Amino acid sequence: MKELEKVRNVAARQVHKAPHETFLVLDATTGQNALSQARHFKEAVAISGVILTKLDGTAKGGMVFAIAKELGLPVRFVGTGESMEDMAPFDARVFVDSLFQ
Repeated sequence: MKELEKVRNVAARQVHKAPHETFLVLDATTGQNALSQARHFKEAVAISGVILTKLDGTAKGGMVFAIAKELGLPVRFVGTGESMEDMAPFDARVFVDSLFQ
């Protein structure tokens, strides 16, 4: 976590008002451990949102509910594959509907 803090501080010194956004990227297959990770990262740096990856398999990514409720972090993007074209802005309605399919 100290290294993460250093990276953020270097960015802040090099670019005016940086970092503009700080995303925590979580693997949808992580499960409940993701909440613990998010807590630690939020303590180390100011996180502005979450990117949820690997939603292309059997992982549902339900841990984002706990992260949003407990830590107040919004999900900004989701990844359903391995390329940039597979990243999309988070749509809560689509996400919840997919959980019940």
